[in-house]
Amino acid sequence: MKLEKVYRTAVEMGIRKDPRGKEEVQRVLGDARKEYDGLKGDKKRFFDKERLTNPFADTGILFGSPDLEVRSVIAGIDVETPELILVDRLRDRGRKIDLCVSHHPEGRALVSLADVMSLHADVWADFGVPVNIGDALIGERMKEVRRGLMSQNHQRPVDCARLLDVPFICVHTPADNLVTEYLIRMFKRVKPRLVRDVVDALLGQEEYRNAAGRGMGPTVLVGDQKNRAGQVLVDMTGGTGGPASAIEKLAQAGVGTIVGMHMGDKQRKEAEKQHVNVVIAGHIASDSIGVNLFLDELEKKGVKSTAFSGLDRVSRVKAGKKSPGKASAKKK
Repeated sequence: MKLEKVYRTAVEMGIRKDPRGKEEVQRVLGDARKEYDGLKGDKKRFFDKERLTNPFADTGILFGSPDLEVRSVIAGIDVETPELILVDRLRDRGRKIDLCVSHHPEGRALVSLADVMSLHADVWADFGVPVNIGDALIGERMKEVRRGLMSQNHQRPVDCARLLDVPFICVHTPADNLVTEYLIRMFKRVKPRLVRDVVDALLGQEEYRNAAGRGMGPTVLVGDQKNRAGQVLVDMTGGTGGPASAIEKLAQAGVGTIVGMHMGDKQRKEAEKQHVNVVIAGHIASDSIGVNLFLDELEKKGVKSTAFSGLDRVSRVKAGKKSPGKASAKKK
């Protein structure tokens, strides 16, 4: 595969599994086109033209020729300067590595992280939170995230990749969309009655079982395992976590349990106040599922992969893999 095709495969997969639906994603791309067509001078020059075909600003080619032939990749959850130096050492020792894939964004993709966060409002709308309220709530959180990114040295790992001549991409929201959709299907099949059933369903996935063996398995952060789960919201996409104020609206809309990768103290306290159960599935294990689903697609196309930097490589390509939900049904 060409590097451009690897990148486009990630984008296409992310669009297919996007909680906004394909029509809304096309509207987002159309809005970007209208914005670009209306710009002049430097504003047009500095516009990221990838936004015209890629609705995920936190995903892109960070360094490398789009025409590069890719037969093998090394993929990790966080890839920064130390990991890129490791890749260079491995290549010096004869390891064939054509491309380095990071899940978490770097460079311009990190700068643009806040731009993907509007997706939260669409997720909340599916649970009954009016989209105008969702837009207002996430809008303030997007501003907060943008401010927080202003002080960071975004380009440092990209500069390292360039100096070492290591082709480098990041796949963030598309992978998060993949794990979100995967777990939603799982919970629809399992139909967990209690919070403990939610935990058991997660433990039916190898990535979460492996994480549990390392002491970082699914955890009930708010509520009790004996509580009834109610409506389950999988909160694993949209760049980063939403605001605490959204939890009250979700509770009012009927959400009983939030399943997330992680949650800050403000959000946790609000969930306690609103009596919403929270199950933290695990950050790196959840990211691993999303990246694994992407790597499985590359594997089908003949691209070999090596995992590092926290990625727990579990392939679902091989025959006999159970579909989401079936592995945990016996534990209910």
